[in-house]
Amino acid sequence: MKSILPLLFSLLALPMLAQVSAPITAGARGLAMGGSGLNFTDVNALWGNPAGVAALEATSVALFAEQRFLLSDIRQVSAGGAVPFSSGTLGLVVGYFGFEDFNEQRIGVVYGRRLSDNIRLGAQLYTLGTRIPDYGNKNVVSFELGIQGSISPRVGFSARMANPMRIETVAGEYLPSLLSLGFSYQPGKQLLIVAEAEKDILFPVRVRVGMEYNLLDALQLRLGIATDPSLLTFGIGYKLKDTWRLDFAAAYHQYLGFTPGIGLVFTQAKRE
Repeated sequence: MKSILPLLFSLLALPMLAQVSAPITAGARGLAMGGSGLNFTDVNALWGNPAGVAALEATSVALFAEQRFLLSDIRQVSAGGAVPFSSGTLGLVVGYFGFEDFNEQRIGVVYGRRLSDNIRLGAQLYTLGTRIPDYGNKNVVSFELGIQGSISPRVGFSARMANPMRIETVAGEYLPSLLSLGFSYQPGKQLLIVAEAEKDILFPVRVRVGMEYNLLDALQLRLGIATDPSLLTFGIGYKLKDTWRLDFAAAYHQYLGFTPGIGLVFTQAKRE
């Protein structure tokens, strides 16, 4: 009975949150900013938008975990890393979502490249494995494409297309086909504002808005909101050393409660 409860809960909650087979949350930073990530240019872009990794100037690694609605049996764990080369940036990302009676495992290869000072392109090719005891396992392959650019020194734009082909994961269930558009506005060095709109072909448009404020050189405050369903999000980022950052985040749903998340980011120091 204990193992059945998370399954029933997830079947009710997941359609509302469009989580099953969807792109992974862009780290604790993204979770705190309304679930955004299209405009990220740090290592969290591995999850948010493959074009963003093209902006990395040093090797970076990130870990992320969240506990969905504080239920110990529903969790997401992700890890990723990216290395910049002269011809572009290559990354690897892995993720796990679910519990014993239903889970997904995701492994993706990410590549991002600058076309100019203002335009970046990226792609991710990934495999998704779905496991349901008594029903078997299934693995599928899909991809996503992304673009980022600058309209002005303060305004940026981004877009991502995920799973454009209709691919069945389990009987009667398909990978969500998503088109996302985003904008960023940075009025000064201390403040970043992002806004995104995401459309699943089967669901209404979802909007995400996030803000990040650099209170100190080592401390960032983050807030966000999302629609369909309505979520309030918040979090902080704290630089432990020059190369390490610890991120805390939480999302609140008025009926299902809190989803806490934690992330750890390592960025190799730049060589003089």
